Amino acid sequence: MSKQEEKRKEVDTRFKRQVCFPLYLCAKELTGRYNEVLKEFDLTYTQYIVMNYFWTVGKSNLKDIANAIMLDASTLTPLLKKLEAKGLVEKKHSQKDKRNLEIILTPKGEALRDKTLDVPERVVQTLNVKREDGILLHDLTKHLIDALREGEKKE
Repeated sequence: MSKQEEKRKEVDTRFKRQVCFPLYLCAKELTGRYNEVLKEFDLTYTQYIVMNYFWTVGKSNLKDIANAIMLDASTLTPLLKKLEAKGLVEKKHSQKDKRNLEIILTPKGEALRDKTLDVPERVVQTLNVKREDGILLHDLTKHLIDALREGEKKE
């Protein structure tokens, strides 16, 4: 093996050992699995995440949604427009302060919750992972996210 090939192999090995690489691949694969299941509901994975947020809180505003799901407004705004065009959410001026815009679930958006309840289980069925490993992965990932957010606060 030439020195250049050895160097390339070393760089490749170091890259693949970084935590970002397997997390990236895992997220990409899971997103793809969700997208396959969500096709029948005419939702993308990111739209599904936003809908889950609304199914939890009912109504919100752009800033709170962005903070909760860690998306910037430039990504979230067109996504919300698509959900609004599908009739799943609507924008209304706040009763308390007409200058504030609230985004709320429509009855159609609310009804979609019941139709998608089994989506996580359907995705899990496509994986070859023990339940305990899935729970451990969830907990470790949540811990990492919390640590990253805490680090942002200190900066």
